[in-house]
Amino acid sequence: MKPRALHGPALCLLFCLLFQSGLSQTVVKSLPGLPGDLPFYLETGYVGVGELDDVQLFYYFVESERSPRDDPLVLWLTGGPGCSALSGLIYEIGPFTFNYEKSSRFRPALKLNDYSWTKVANIIFLDQPVGTGFSYANSWESYNMNDNISVAESYEFLRKWLKLHPQFLSNPLYIAGDSYSGVTVPMVSLEVDKGNEAGLEPKMNLKGYVLGNPLTNYNSDLNSRVPFAHLKGLISNELYESAKTDCNGKYLNVNESNGDCVDDIKAVNLCLENINTGSILEPKCVTQARKSTVSDRWDPTLINRDRSPLLLPTQRAPRVWCRNYNYLYSYIWASDRAVQDALHIREGTIEEWVRCNKTLSYTSNVLVVIDIHKELIKRGFRALIYSGDHDMVIPYVGTQASIDTLNLTISTDWHAWFVDGQVAGYATLYSSFPSLLTFATVKGAGHTAPEYKPEECFALISRWFDYFYI
Repeated sequence: MKPRALHGPALCLLFCLLFQSGLSQTVVKSLPGLPGDLPFYLETGYVGVGELDDVQLFYYFVESERSPRDDPLVLWLTGGPGCSALSGLIYEIGPFTFNYEKSSRFRPALKLNDYSWTKVANIIFLDQPVGTGFSYANSWESYNMNDNISVAESYEFLRKWLKLHPQFLSNPLYIAGDSYSGVTVPMVSLEVDKGNEAGLEPKMNLKGYVLGNPLTNYNSDLNSRVPFAHLKGLISNELYESAKTDCNGKYLNVNESNGDCVDDIKAVNLCLENINTGSILEPKCVTQARKSTVSDRWDPTLINRDRSPLLLPTQRAPRVWCRNYNYLYSYIWASDRAVQDALHIREGTIEEWVRCNKTLSYTSNVLVVIDIHKELIKRGFRALIYSGDHDMVIPYVGTQASIDTLNLTISTDWHAWFVDGQVAGYATLYSSFPSLLTFATVKGAGHTAPEYKPEECFALISRWFDYFYI
């Protein structure tokens, strides 16, 4: 007898039961572009959050290659907001990346990353908030996001994920991320600890948090671009001193009536308009003919700048290598149906994959997280904050200024840290018993640091996870 097909409510009930039982989690054995079976454990899946699990958050989970049972468990939140977890995984800290020498425009090739953080940690790479990467919602209302909703859904995801993976409950837990996630990572960390206090299950073994090139205080972070530009020799002493005096040290949202300050900011912008803010050492990508960008105020765009990698340089511009062109491969690879099948992406749930979704309906309603850092420190958590010292998107001087407002005791003052006998950056260790906060710069790195200096950042995180001196 032929089985009767399921329709309507019966089919919906079946899917709900499958999702609730954790059967949407799948082990990935191989990936297009990487020969042979994967030499590491990769799991992908969806976890429903929000009302009636309307939001389906997609994740990649990679077990530690060292000791999955003992090594830390890390929830990694890529910035944006709206930048895919795959971007953090493949360009920053994950176990594989693109092999540019063997890739063609239509067939990207992969290779293993010798400096993957998964060599020393179990990492969940989460596509958050909804509308990012492969995460989706069943109703349009659920796409309306802000910082608080995003944090609540990330926390709910983590609780449900750990219920499905109870073997990791005893592992030291760290919440981590970079760029815009400098806002959400501390907030999620605090939610985890408050949930533990309230007796919510499962109880999590939270030990601390990690932030790279983080947004901490929107106005002061962006304001720090002017003193950073002066420190790096991009604007003259005379212009900097004039702007500092005329603008009273405040370079954002300049009052039009302050003509001297307006003129100074125009001159500053003229000096910086052809500088790559992600890394002042690298070429700026020119994708189309444009008018002068000189204006009297900073451009209040998203923190992660990602010009479309599908546009080639114009004929007016020389054909120079630009880092943004590397991102083209992620669009080609992640949009390939064979890749999506390998990752077990639910067909028809997203229109197209983009590295950083700038069309999100997202309201940034938390602009300063200093008080959250203070609360986490009071609760006794460890923290690592690192910055590329050539990043002008969120300059290290702004991050350092934010840390200064925490009024912590300096245990070990500014000092060099080394990789292979060479200076890899500088660090300061702060204490407020029982908390310890480490701030480190990564020499020569941009936004964000692991993409530019993978070996140095791997050494940094390995030492920090193992409680070694930096």
